[in-house]
Amino acid sequence: MPTPDRLDRSGLRLVLDDRFDGTLPEHWLPYHLPQWSSRAQAAARYHLDAGLTLRIDHDQQPWCPEVDGTTRVSSFQTGVFAGPLGSTTGQHRFSEDARVREGQATFRGFTPTFGLVEMRAAACPDPDAMVALWMIGFEDEPSRSAEICVAEIFGRGVRRETVDVGMGVHPFGDPDIVDDFSVETVAVDARDMHDYAALWTPEGVAFYVDDALVRRVDQSPGYPMQLMLGIYDFADPGAASPSSYPKTFAVQWVRAWSPAP
Repeated sequence: MPTPDRLDRSGLRLVLDDRFDGTLPEHWLPYHLPQWSSRAQAAARYHLDAGLTLRIDHDQQPWCPEVDGTTRVSSFQTGVFAGPLGSTTGQHRFSEDARVREGQATFRGFTPTFGLVEMRAAACPDPDAMVALWMIGFEDEPSRSAEICVAEIFGRGVRRETVDVGMGVHPFGDPDIVDDFSVETVAVDARDMHDYAALWTPEGVAFYVDDALVRRVDQSPGYPMQLMLGIYDFADPGAASPSSYPKTFAVQWVRAWSPAP
């Protein structure tokens, strides 16, 4: 079936409509992969008021310095799964050195299989920052671990009239997925609010910006995935100027749609 050039929401049912209007919805956890660090160390800094602003402050500490160096993160996710303390079982084990440092109660806040995931957001133009909406397998089975990157924007790719947007799929530990990720140049000023979406079906995943088709991959993870929404700072905290902070990621809303019955 051909992919439409314009995003068509007919045949879909709205199941999540988060506008972050002062209260954090209960299906979001304000931590980034806390099993590899701790909830205290991986806690997001954010503000809720007619939308969500995730931020990195100058005094913020690296989220997992033992494994991820000086990277600082403020991120939300809609699920968490991890094995016992000291084990290598857990979602998105990004390094062979990662071990469960803090036990986590299994949490399935929002873990869809197929549908449309979208956000309206403004990217951070700081060259050391990156913002993203992505999905990872819940990974209650090791092979259910692929990633769908809805939109990944590095500040160095933000320009006045165009932006470089990463989108696609990564296999991670899924033997049935082949890496298919690319960075596409889109004619928008990403410092302003724009819509980024992924339409995920059993046949593949189509990626849209402002409802216009950008690319499609003909692969599809067929298991529950959770949402990941965050800002990342790769600057050296010791060399970073306080005047460049806070670095912010403004999100007006996040929505998800499921195939209508």
